[in-house]
Amino acid sequence: MVMARGFTLIELLVVLAIVALLATLAMPRYSQYVERNREAVLAENLRLTRDALEQFQADRGRYPESLDELVSRRYLKSLPFDPIIESNRHWQVSEPLPPATGKVADIHSAAPGLARDGRRYGAW
Repeated sequence: MVMARGFTLIELLVVLAIVALLATLAMPRYSQYVERNREAVLAENLRLTRDALEQFQADRGRYPESLDELVSRRYLKSLPFDPIIESNRHWQVSEPLPPATGKVADIHSAAPGLARDGRRYGAW
């Protein structure tokens, strides 16, 4: 007589418990990895946009009236993306100090909260 061999319910539950335990241990590391990469992308987008603002000012003798002007004049391919709030439209802009003209001399993230290093995102 040939008997079909399979897994018992206990064996399946043990395997599921081990998989759940491993997933529980891996999730915090994954979350930290994602957060660290979002902050790295934000820092790089801010750096590139600030470089474009300075190049615009050097070329035209004034700062742009909006971030859209940087795109329309081809200093940027598109508006910078803020991965913390997942938007490219919510930036805090700083106007230049007189006698400079224009509306956008610097940008900061509008994301609430603190980065991993303790600084506010808006202070970057």
